Amino acid sequence: MKRIAFLIVVAAVFALMAGAVGLRALLSADAGGGDWGAARAMPVAVMEVGSREFSELVEALGTANANESVVITATVADRISRVAFESGDRVSAGDILVELTDTEAAAGLAEARAELREAQRELDRTRELAERGIASRARLDELTSGMERARARVAGLEARVAERIIRAPFDGVVGLRNVSLGELVRPGDVVAQLDDVSVIKLDFTLPERFLSVLAAGMAIEARAAAFPETVFAGEIVNISSRVDPVTRTVTARALIGNEDRRLLPGMLMTVQLRRDVRERLAAPETAITRSGDQVTVFVVREAGETVSVEQRQVRVGQRQAGHFEVIEGLEPGERIVMHGVHRLRDGMAVRIQARAETSEPRIAAAARSAAS
Repeated sequence: MKRIAFLIVVAAVFALMAGAVGLRALLSADAGGGDWGAARAMPVAVMEVGSREFSELVEALGTANANESVVITATVADRISRVAFESGDRVSAGDILVELTDTEAAAGLAEARAELREAQRELDRTRELAERGIASRARLDELTSGMERARARVAGLEARVAERIIRAPFDGVVGLRNVSLGELVRPGDVVAQLDDVSVIKLDFTLPERFLSVLAAGMAIEARAAAFPETVFAGEIVNISSRVDPVTRTVTARALIGNEDRRLLPGMLMTVQLRRDVRERLAAPETAITRSGDQVTVFVVREAGETVSVEQRQVRVGQRQAGHFEVIEGLEPGERIVMHGVHRLRDGMAVRIQARAETSEPRIAAAARSAAS
């Protein structure tokens, strides 16, 4: 009996509590009128459906090369009398890098030039005499030949002297210096390496199946491990005329501007190029819900003051940069819920808390905060 009496008391207490809750809800509904339903509507963030650019990304590895590169070597055997550069210097075309000892060649050149001047004076005097009929034509021809021989000897000695002056063939940056003052160098000895890195030639390989989409003028984006946050833009300028029969790959070359000289020859770079570029409707990945094979979004519907959502099935394609390509199921300008979809059901009343454009990360972040 005591147990029955206890259960009756407990049931009575629960009944009183339920009645109090119901009465409070009724009074709140009477006081608030139509605003009560609005207050219960789910807050969401919405966006207007628009187009974005989608493309297929192709990735490859490439090697950076200098626009122009040459190994500076000696062409004659002699001792270095002057070193006019230091490692890492920027030089212009024609600048002197190294001079070799040229005492004997210089002396011979001075003698030859003196002989040329004397031959020219003798020829001028004989020509005047010949015009007055005093000197013979044969003597004039003999002196003319002598002057030409003297001029040829001067030119030959000037070339010998020039061989002992090593100049930069183009504008660029000199690498590490490999010689010292007074050192004996022989033909073929490396003096230094000269690179023009104002533009980088990036050579990369792709499987032969991409030959149909490769073309000169295609834009590429490249990244280097040394600068992981930097994207280097370039353009394909050449495609190899042969496919490697072993690897079945084709080599393409792109040019990348390198005015700041951050990229160096020999660097390994990751290359991305885009193909099948197209404009399609897009939905942010936060707006997409999946159930088995079905992909749906919540489309906002307005009927007077009532705002609700319709769960609609869509067909999506590629995912890129946080957005899905919408192939069918949506129309431009329709509004979809971009945040808070996990709490929604078809036909549920909603309250628009924020509107956002996904192209603006700052606005999208505010919309996420408002929807939550």
